[in-house]
Amino acid sequence: MHSGGYERMSSEDIERRVAEMDGYRTFMRSTTSHYDPIFTPLFTAIGFSTVGIAGTSISAVSIASAIATTALSIGLQYLLAPKPPKPDDGKQPMTQAIPYRHWVVGRRRVSGAYMLWDSKGKYLYAVQAIAGHKISSINRYWLHDDEVTLDVDSNVEALADGRYKSNMVQVYSRLGLPTETAYAPLVEALAADDVWTENHRGDGQASIALVAKTPVAKYYTERFPYGAPRLSVEVDGAFVWDYRIDEDPSNPAAWVFSRNAALIMAWHQCFNEFGHKRDYAKAILPVIDMWKAEADVCDEDVPLSGGGTEKRYLCDGFATAENDPKVGTNAILAACDGWICERGDGALLFVVGKFREEYCTTLRDRDITGYQLQHDVLFKDECNRLVPKFTYPATDYTTSDTDFFEDTDAQLLSGRVLAQEADYGWCTQWRQARRLGIRDWRRFQQKKKGTLDVRLCGINAVYSRWIRMETPLGLPSLHDAIIENRRSVLALTKGGYTMDFIQHPENIDDWTPATDEGAAPPVPPKPTIAGIPTPEIDTIEVVPKSGVVFLRISIPVPDGDEDEVDDKSLAVRYRLKDAGLGVPGEWVEQIFHEPEIVADVMIVSTAPVPSDELLEVEAAYISAKGKYGLWSITEEIFTTSDPVAPSALTVFTQTAAAPHLGHAVFSLTTANDAHLKTVKLYRKATGVALNIAVDTPLATLTVASSIAATYGYTDGDASRTNIISNGDFAASLTGWTAGSGWSWNAGVAKKTAGTASDLTQAVGGMAAGDVMRIAVDMSARTAGQMTISLTGTTNVNSTGKTVNGSYLERLTANASSVGFRLRGDATFDGAGDNVVVFKETGTCAPQGVWDYYAVPFNGSGVAGATSGPVTVTII
Repeated sequence: MHSGGYERMSSEDIERRVAEMDGYRTFMRSTTSHYDPIFTPLFTAIGFSTVGIAGTSISAVSIASAIATTALSIGLQYLLAPKPPKPDDGKQPMTQAIPYRHWVVGRRRVSGAYMLWDSKGKYLYAVQAIAGHKISSINRYWLHDDEVTLDVDSNVEALADGRYKSNMVQVYSRLGLPTETAYAPLVEALAADDVWTENHRGDGQASIALVAKTPVAKYYTERFPYGAPRLSVEVDGAFVWDYRIDEDPSNPAAWVFSRNAALIMAWHQCFNEFGHKRDYAKAILPVIDMWKAEADVCDEDVPLSGGGTEKRYLCDGFATAENDPKVGTNAILAACDGWICERGDGALLFVVGKFREEYCTTLRDRDITGYQLQHDVLFKDECNRLVPKFTYPATDYTTSDTDFFEDTDAQLLSGRVLAQEADYGWCTQWRQARRLGIRDWRRFQQKKKGTLDVRLCGINAVYSRWIRMETPLGLPSLHDAIIENRRSVLALTKGGYTMDFIQHPENIDDWTPATDEGAAPPVPPKPTIAGIPTPEIDTIEVVPKSGVVFLRISIPVPDGDEDEVDDKSLAVRYRLKDAGLGVPGEWVEQIFHEPEIVADVMIVSTAPVPSDELLEVEAAYISAKGKYGLWSITEEIFTTSDPVAPSALTVFTQTAAAPHLGHAVFSLTTANDAHLKTVKLYRKATGVALNIAVDTPLATLTVASSIAATYGYTDGDASRTNIISNGDFAASLTGWTAGSGWSWNAGVAKKTAGTASDLTQAVGGMAAGDVMRIAVDMSARTAGQMTISLTGTTNVNSTGKTVNGSYLERLTANASSVGFRLRGDATFDGAGDNVVVFKETGTCAPQGVWDYYAVPFNGSGVAGATSGPVTVTII
């Protein structure tokens, strides 16, 4: 026996030598990732064999394009990348002979491009196209930098100093319906000259129009101090597909306005006319659960230091058709610290900025053939101060800075401040910009980054945002560390992939509002009216008490100088955001003559306001002479009157016996709880998580809150009966006509191989067009296939069944349909059982396997604990 053989080595020494040998091999090991079925399309596309690359007929360029990841949102790469329009571009309309079309997501201030700028007599007429698609709403209006409001006749209401007085300006809008309506005032004035006619509708294009009358000369500078009015608006932009409501985008109910970054990304990738225009069935549906999870993360409530919450990742932006679609993609990614990668089969993997172990894979020594590791950065690339920039609605949508992040020790060491900017232009929440900034700042501080040469057996890491390193031999300095995959490309000459990475900070998700939030960016004072400043609402708190709701409003004193407001009163007004049909309610105003001031913050509490409604709130100062200043930016608040969640249900169960023919019957028992008002029932495809924020309830039951009680609910049509006799074959084949090879055997209809034959039963009452629902169990199958059919002159057949299991079918009868059969082909050896056939009605619950949930709610819509799922198979 050779003294150097493996027979005399310890197991540890053998493992070490095998690992060393693997390090010099270039073929792909048969690891778990090699057999991962989700990567089969990629292997098929580029021609892999079981141990290596079988051919090179596909070019390296086309393969590399299958993997795309986000560019850094800061640093040189971002400086060189194409960028979306700046926020200030949304203030002035574009003036071009043939302008590019605009698209808008989320909530932004836009002005679009002029479609018409013409004058006739004393009047100026203008039309601006603001989006090449339908938008949700227009919320606010500006003439130049003056925010204005409209009366019921579309006239701009005069400001306190006389600007736009005497109905000098009218503003109109269109949301971009498939068939729009021309602006009647423009048609009336300009149609005779063939300038603007009834045919100038702008179908599918959101637009705004302005008509301004020239005042007499002595009033011109008073009415229009900045010259001819320039109109811009705040809009709620595109409707996006919320795949959490319905995975089928053809359902109109699934198309909603949303500022959710994940929903906007899916829309931009697949449905935006100016986006990437991918096939959603390939890009989104194969990984729909991942996209749902990311949308839920974006919708998570993040607590604020002053009380209340805000959504984790909102996205608000606009761009033009002049920009490449990747400009919008990068802007969305920057707004949610996102990462996106295209899989080999065309599916898009998308992960927003929140570390989760499920998106972390492992790379081991044997998966890596080479590396370049940088433990620090060059002085020219050093950053010891990071300044987050975002778009600030409080300054009428201009670019603003938040408090910066800095390392003073590093500044002393380098002898100067080395600052970089982090541009989050499609972020409009300053606290969100701070959260994004602290994530990038912590990445900067990690220093370690580089490149890995990854074998093909490590492909799972290529498709993961985070990677845990198990490299005690090859990369001990990164052993047990987590790295972030920033970019991966196929490297055929290296037998695998090249991955750019940066070390992942362990504390990247840490966030303490009291210390990390910082202060709100300053809002420069606008030109005042007669020396009256404009207030800035900092926080609005809903205070329920004795069955009614009050608002507690905090407003910082301008420049911290109480003398500025010492002789002024404060007016606060609110109105319903939607009083019906999308129209806001009337303003209700309250005046505070001596508001309380604590630590340079003015605090007022309103009289009772409407409960459980979405309100718009504004504030303005009033001078000692009773003159109003400008109203503040509109804030929205939902007036929850009861913040206490109701008690959970004590019972939630399905009471009807199987099989469930087009219906399910439920019983639920409530607790004795004064907060309980309603119970909502939900039906979800089995295995799909419930999200009450977006899911539409199946039913809402009004329940008693003073006593514990039991309630029933039937989903579907309980009148359906099985038209098949002896479908369970309990003791024989009575009622059936058995062909060759069919026989009764221990409670099932058994067929043996030999010849193709049928098991049939005559069925009456079927008419052409009737949809017949069918259930059949197939068992003991060892060969061949079984087909389910409606029989007649022309048979209606299902697909062949070759796997044991329970099958649900919907077959549409024709005029000749008079019977039902199970047909086994010549090689079929197996059994059928539990046959159910009935006619579907319009009130039947949908066929399938469903998870039912019951959720109690209080009067303010606050949910209690969820009961369920109760899983039911509906035939």
